[in-house]
Order: sequence, then C-alpha cells, then structure tokens
Amino acid sequence: MKKLAAALVSAALLLSAAPAFAYEDVTTTDFDLLGEGGEQPVVAASTAPEGAININAKSAILLEQSTGQVLYEQSADEPMPPASITKVMTLLLVMEAIDAGKFGYDDMVSASDYACKMGGSQIWLEPGEQMSVNDLIKATAISSANDAAAALGEYVAGSPEAFVALMNQRAQELGMANTHFENPNGLDAAGHVSTARDIAIMSCELLKHPDIKKYSTVWMDSLRGGATQLVNTNKLVRFYDGCVGLKTGTTDGAGSCLSAAAERGGLSLVAVVMGCPTSNDRFNGAKALLDYGFANYEMATLQLPETAPTALKVKGGVTGEVPLRYGSDGTFLVKKGSGAKIVQAVQIAEDVTAPVEEGQKLGVVELSLDGEKIGEYPVTAAAPVAKMDFLTGYQILLKYLFVMR
Repeated sequence: MKKLAAALVSAALLLSAAPAFAYEDVTTTDFDLLGEGGEQPVVAASTAPEGAININAKSAILLEQSTGQVLYEQSADEPMPPASITKVMTLLLVMEAIDAGKFGYDDMVSASDYACKMGGSQIWLEPGEQMSVNDLIKATAISSANDAAAALGEYVAGSPEAFVALMNQRAQELGMANTHFENPNGLDAAGHVSTARDIAIMSCELLKHPDIKKYSTVWMDSLRGGATQLVNTNKLVRFYDGCVGLKTGTTDGAGSCLSAAAERGGLSLVAVVMGCPTSNDRFNGAKALLDYGFANYEMATLQLPETAPTALKVKGGVTGEVPLRYGSDGTFLVKKGSGAKIVQAVQIAEDVTAPVEEGQKLGVVELSLDGEKIGEYPVTAAAPVAKMDFLTGYQILLKYLFVMR
C-alpha cells in the first residue's frame, strides 16, 4: 500500500509539471457536415452589387436576421429622417422592459397631455384616458399611432426626455453609429436621423422578441370595444408570403420608408428602404429586396457526424478527458443550393494540459465550399478540468484507500 501511495503522489507531481498546451499543435480531420452548438459561424457570402436590384429609394439594405449578414446595400450609411420607423426602437424598449419584469401587458397607462398632442397618425387619446400596454402596443405596431408611442415611452422611462435618452443609449449599445433620436414616434425634428443599416440592426433586435409578431403580423384589429379600428400601415403583411412586419414611415422630410421582415423555409430577412418618392415605391422596393434574398440564399442545416470527436485527452488533470462543444447551432447562411457541398475541417489538438476552463478554445472548424474558405466556428471545452497537484493527488489517494477498506 505504501508503494501505491508513493506512486500516486509521484504521478501527481509529474503531471503538474507537464508542458502548456500549444494551439498550433493540431491535427486536421475532414468532415462534410456541420457541428452543433450555440453560436452562428462567421460565413463570408457574396452580395449583390449596388444597383443590381430595381429600387426607387435614396437608401436601402437587405440582411439576414440571425447572422446580421448584409446581402445588398445601397447608400446604407447615409443619415436621413426615419419617420415612423423610429417606433421600432420604441417597441424594442417596451418589449425589453416587459421581459425584464418592469411591467406587464395588462398594466393600465394614463395618457398625458404631451402624448395627446402628437398629431399625425393617432388613436386620439384623451388626457387622462386609461389604456392597457397591450392596446397601446397594438396601436403603435399596427396603425403607427404617434400618441400611443408617446404614452408607451413615458410609461417606460417616466418622462419624454428620459425615454429619448434611453432610445439614444440603446442605439449606441447596438452599434447604430449614425442614429440620433429626438422623439419616440418619428415626427420630423432637427437632428432626428438614422440610416438603413441602423434601422436594420434595431429591427433584427426587435424580432428577437417573439411576442412582437403577435402585433406586427396583424392586418386589422380594433380598440375601445370596436369603436376604434386599426388597419396595418404595412400592406406587405397581407400581400407578401411570410411577412412578419415590421414598420412603415412617412413624413414630408423622410418621404416613404419601410422596414419589412419576412420568413420562409428557415430564412429570416429584413429589408429597409428609405427616402422613397411614393408609398408604392417603398413596398415595391422592399418586395424586390426580399424576393432577391429568398431566390438566392438559404440557411443550410447540417448535423455533426457520429465520428466527430466528443472529448479531448487531458494531461495532468483530475480527469483524463474534457468534453467538447462545437460552437454552431447547425445552421448558417449560404448561396442557394450550395449547402450540401460544404466541407468542414476540424482542427483540434491531440490533447490539452490542465487546468482547462469551461469555454476555453481548443480548436476550430473551418468551412469551405469548392475549395474556398467561407467561414469558421470554435471548438471549446464544455466543462472545466482542474490540474492534478500534490494536494489533489493526496486527497484522491485517501478517498481510494477509504473505498478499498
């Protein structure tokens, strides 16, 4: 027994002195299927050249929602008035507040004098009138009511000024570099500007809240027991297959604008057009962008093969191996029809030296199509592995001896 104890302690000391893991020392195994996990891989896909799609707009962009990848852009960073597309940010802050438990859909909101004086598209709130958060979201998302948006903003932040500050703060957090808000509804105001790219960013963020589609996909509804009719200002909701919203905008300064979202066959697209001469131009432009996206792209869905390694050998650890996590959810954006041709090269070391932290990068999976690299995603440790030292080895020895008794 003394010889066994000495051997175990010696092994612990030897393992604790093992050399550090070098990521460059990797072996490569080719797989033709995508791994699983939680993050989207970074994939390089070609985009249509500016002017390739017939759009009568000053600015436009098309991107895929889950990856944020741009598929087409036209003067997408030119600041201009966003009109009522501004309400995408208002609705985003409302949905985030609800998700955070700040208030609920059934909360009653009292309309202020400020909210009732918005003008433009409205549901004619009266000062002091009580309306639920649910109904105010309906009015904002469906019929673009300026007074409803203002009432929601005050309820979220306590005052119009505080809400506008919150809008601008959230825009900065989302990387909306060319956006500045002056109000919650998009009425023309000096300095109230955004871009097609920034609007697409906040539209994608809003769509992360599934509840918004309960409102943005509705064609007609009503308030006040049927006394106030609501008709969606976005006619694509009714006439475009897969449309899930999102928001129109029209003012003298902005022209006709639209942020349109649609989903088909696992592909989610957001098209933004700004500064269109007419309402028909915005709908036709957004439709042209969406049509292009659905005709040319798809989300490839592939599975990790059974032969892919699920664990990596650990030197000097309290356990002999660490489980692996493949950092992709199994879907990624590709040109239509090319998903089956993608090849994966799993580059991972033969072993790693303890300690190993959960989430530590242990390798990478490179994606290639027709011999050209199109992206990659990481392979990481799915659990921690502590280093085997003298004390740990001694504790294991005591436990072993206790079991052997």
